Amino acid sequence: MAFDFKKEYKEFYMPKNSPEIVDLPPVNYIAVRGRGDPNAEGGDYQKAIGILYAVAYTIRMSRRAGHEIDGFFEYVVPPLEGFWWHDGGEIDCADKSAFNWISVIRLPDFVTGDDFRWAVETAGAKKKLDCSACEFITVTEGLCVQMMHLGPFDSEHETIAAMDGFARENGYEPDLGGGRLHHEIYMSDARKVPPEKWKTVIRHPVRRRVQE
Repeated sequence: MAFDFKKEYKEFYMPKNSPEIVDLPPVNYIAVRGRGDPNAEGGDYQKAIGILYAVAYTIRMSRRAGHEIDGFFEYVVPPLEGFWWHDGGEIDCADKSAFNWISVIRLPDFVTGDDFRWAVETAGAKKKLDCSACEFITVTEGLCVQMMHLGPFDSEHETIAAMDGFARENGYEPDLGGGRLHHEIYMSDARKVPPEKWKTVIRHPVRRRVQE
């Protein structure tokens, strides 16, 4: 049976509908960076998603292409994720045109930089895509508060408020900024599921409150 990150790491992909504190280990990703409204038809965000999946599935199917990866095992391609921020401060979900984003898909630990570069080149040639914007990045989120958000993205502020309140009540403070970002994991296929049933993991960095 293929390894499924969502099932093997349920605490990170299927959190409760109430806030909780987690400590995240380093994770490797395929990443594409951009700016602007993610809903823009044919915009940079939509193009980034196509590139990410092209490279992700090229790695997933590498054996069939004759590329042997040391330590490779069969796995399910993990869900799309995104890191989001606005210049100079708090994230404002209503101001979509000013979003900065890093769209990512998790990589298995056996994928090396050489394997990644092979996949970028192979996906670009096979799909006739410019995949040069893809990066191999490692993110160590550390301490975070997270919660499963149910519903459309425009109602995320309610979930974020609950997370912030929970963190403060339990001796933590929000710690957005300095490279620590608002993080979303998209557990529903927005093409097939109505917005009121979308499941999105929302994660915010926190730090322990210093006792005065």
